Amino acid sequence: ARLNTEIKNLESEVAKNQEALDKATAIREKQLAEFNAEEKDLLESISALKAAVTVLSKHQGGAFLQLPQSHILSVAATLQHEMSSHSDLLRGIITPSQKRAVASFIQAPQDYFDAKPTFKQSYAPQSGEIFGILTQMLETFEANLSQSQKEEMENQKAYEDLKAAKEDEIAAGQEQIDKKTAELADTDEKNAQAKEDIEDTKKSLSADEEFLMMLKEKCSMTDKEWEERQKTRQLEMEAVSKALAVLSGDDAHDLFTRTFNPAFLQMSRQDSRRVEASRVLLKAAKKLDNPKLSNLAYRVRLDAFTRVKKAIDDMVAQLLKEKADEIKHKDFCVDEFNTNQLQTEKKEREKSDLIAKIEDLEMTIKALTEAIAKLKDEIAEMQVQMKRAGEDREQENKEFQTTVADQRETQRLLKAALSILQDFYGKKAALLQGRKQEPAGPPPPPGFEAYKKNAASGGVMDMIQQIISDAKAMESEAIRSEEDAQKAYEDFVKETNASIEAKSKEIVNKSEQKAKAETDFVETKEAKEAVMLELEQLSNYNAELHQSCDFVMKNFDLRQTARDEEVEALKQAKAILSGAKFEEFLQGA
Repeated sequence: ARLNTEIKNLESEVAKNQEALDKATAIREKQLAEFNAEEKDLLESISALKAAVTVLSKHQGGAFLQLPQSHILSVAATLQHEMSSHSDLLRGIITPSQKRAVASFIQAPQDYFDAKPTFKQSYAPQSGEIFGILTQMLETFEANLSQSQKEEMENQKAYEDLKAAKEDEIAAGQEQIDKKTAELADTDEKNAQAKEDIEDTKKSLSADEEFLMMLKEKCSMTDKEWEERQKTRQLEMEAVSKALAVLSGDDAHDLFTRTFNPAFLQMSRQDSRRVEASRVLLKAAKKLDNPKLSNLAYRVRLDAFTRVKKAIDDMVAQLLKEKADEIKHKDFCVDEFNTNQLQTEKKEREKSDLIAKIEDLEMTIKALTEAIAKLKDEIAEMQVQMKRAGEDREQENKEFQTTVADQRETQRLLKAALSILQDFYGKKAALLQGRKQEPAGPPPPPGFEAYKKNAASGGVMDMIQQIISDAKAMESEAIRSEEDAQKAYEDFVKETNASIEAKSKEIVNKSEQKAKAETDFVETKEAKEAVMLELEQLSNYNAELHQSCDFVMKNFDLRQTARDEEVEALKQAKAILSGAKFEEFLQGA
């Protein structure tokens, strides 16, 4: 679930970055198309204006009468096209008086220069005003083109920086997605394997439980049968012992003596009983391959009955004790083998769980280490970007201070020049007005016409005033740009510091998680080593059990049967020694 959530978040982040990049690309393409169209238009206008300026510059100085009509019409058409096409750009640049002059020129381009120039017109021809307007328009278009090209370069650089940053973020996000996807696939594989192991373990456990139930049932039946056999054997031994006691008593001995009186017959019967008892014991010794029975068979022939019977009773008691001990030992082996197997299976499961936990902790520690390193790199990169932004802001502020100072100095100089021109033309007009009174007497011969100020002087002063206004506007624009840049820088610093703080907190949290995971990793490894040691001890104990129990478990039934046959032979021998003539009676009974 954690990996799926992380992959989903990464995919969402990559999609957002891709969407932002696509939007920026669309905006950049639109800007580029607008710039190309504007640049093409301006280049065409500049080319046309340059041609017009070149035509007029060649015919300056009163030579406009020789100017071909086609050239004049071409200049008028160019001027009309540019005035109509770039009215917004020229607004505030061309004064109203200049607009009227242009309109007059456009309406009658040839007639505009047809009138014979008077003395005044020779001093300030109308062509100069048109030439000045064209030159001013040309300079305005060139300045605007230069500014547009500069803005285009800045826009292109900003887009390339944004594109590089977004592509890096998308590549990093995609790399994380691929890594998390591979990790998820590995986890799913482990999960599937673990589920298969659980199913196998459940099946094995079910089979073991079924075997255990069957074993318990069989053992219960065996125990019941064994108890019945033990009870029957005990009753049989009690009956035989009672019969021997009856037959071996003094009264029975006296009775047998009176009934079978001859001493020789008594001795003969005792010898025959010895031989028969010895034969039974030898037969059993050969069958069971038991040297003790062979030795006892020879002792039956030589020793007295009392000693032989005692030896037989001692051997029977020893065999019964061995039988009981062997049964106890077998039960112990069965219990210990089952306990050892259950404990071994339990520890194997613990071992598998611990190994899986160790692998998961290793992956977690590795992922946290990589995440912490990435966060540190991001913080370092943001600090570098913030430092660069500070340096750029400082440089921009210096440029702003220089620009404002230049604009204010320009305004001061232009205002001084404007003031001088205004003072001159104002005083000259007053002086000429005062000289208008004519002397008494006949009228004097005609002289100079009334002096008028240069026709271009108004345009020059208006141009100076326009430049002053433009300088003020540029100063205001620079101040606004500086304020916007300062606010953008402060916002950037604030957002960057907030991001650094958030990533620092995330580093602290991930470091704590990593420390806990490392602690769990060490503890889990120690637990695994302890389980491995216990498994080794269980394996060693199992080997010891096999050494102690394999022979007994493998030959238990055979040894029990042989021991029972041995006991039975001893009892028959003792019975023969106790009363050989009563065998048929005892068997019948």
